[in-house]
Amino acid sequence: MSAILTLENFTSNFVAHFWTPIFVAIFIAIVTYALWPRNRAAFDEAAKMPLREE
Repeated sequence: MSAILTLENFTSNFVAHFWTPIFVAIFIAIVTYALWPRNRAAFDEAAKMPLREE
């Protein structure tokens, strides 16, 4: 049996092999940015914003 290339197969393969690694890289970049020690003070200040009574 020969493999039949359908739009569904092509789309599934495209998403699995192209977009998944890109989104994983974006996720890792966001987590790295959020946990970077230089950004700690800014995120600590933002975390306290809802508790302020000004």
